[in-house]
Amino acid sequence: MLRPLGKTSLLVSPVAMGCWPIAGMTSLDVNDADSLATLTAAVDAGINFFDTAYCYGAFGESEKLIARALGHRRDELVIATKGGLHWTTPTTRVYDASPERLQLECEESLQRLNTDRIDLLYLHAPDPQVPVGESAAGLKKLLDAGKTRCVGVSNLTLAQMQEFEQVCPITACQPPYNMLMRDIEADILPWCLERQISLAIYWPLMKGLLAGKLPRDFVFQPGDGRAKYPMFQGEEWKRNQDFLDRLREIATRSGRTITEIVINWTIHQPGITVALCGAKRPDQIRESAAGMGWELSPTDRAAIDDALRLRGQPLTQPAV
Repeated sequence: MLRPLGKTSLLVSPVAMGCWPIAGMTSLDVNDADSLATLTAAVDAGINFFDTAYCYGAFGESEKLIARALGHRRDELVIATKGGLHWTTPTTRVYDASPERLQLECEESLQRLNTDRIDLLYLHAPDPQVPVGESAAGLKKLLDAGKTRCVGVSNLTLAQMQEFEQVCPITACQPPYNMLMRDIEADILPWCLERQISLAIYWPLMKGLLAGKLPRDFVFQPGDGRAKYPMFQGEEWKRNQDFLDRLREIATRSGRTITEIVINWTIHQPGITVALCGAKRPDQIRESAAGMGWELSPTDRAAIDDALRLRGQPLTQPAV
């Protein structure tokens, strides 16, 4: 079931745990006890790939929790983190992907994770003030020094990825992708396929929307960051609920949950290596993990294709 990460010898589960929610910055009802239990449940469910970042938490909470929960199992895991974004206050995020800042953040991430190497270090996002090639040079230096086993990019355009690749090899690309957000199929996905660059996509469940557990009359609590996304508003919300009703029929017929159906569809799309599934409670990551290890039937895949055609093209969603 494990899949190669790019051209490296690293093998990863097709479902990874995305560790942004346990940072507690935009998710409600987050606490350390649940977060630690969720990380342990992920490994027990067959997940060996954990995705975090220097800025997941104003003070590195996500990375520190991974060390606390899984430090004793470090050699069983593939850990990805990111650099180039940091917080100056708990509400002020700064882009800084200069080589000097990437070096500093890498060293601090190593300390937080209590490890001697990062398996995959991403450029979290392009810095408008720093040429992509300079950021790539900074990460190449960390790669050559053995601080990371390989390098990835997140939230870059195809042109930026091409510029980056001229300076530093890319093992993995991390863009948003799900049933309702498929823009990368036009350019980034085929480019990565051609170069054996793994696609580790985020938002496979579109921030919980595609789990099918939010009722039509759902009201977001103050502080819930999802309310700002068009997917959760107005006519888009109604069309998405109609789409989920069709997925619910498929799930019921196949004896699966909507989450399992969506994750399985995603990880079997051509070119997709890994789906990063966020979670803040053990039951959430167990359900996402249950989306791997099997395949949808041709009948169910055809029914999903029909449901997608009826849904139509959604509005563009903002990334990062």
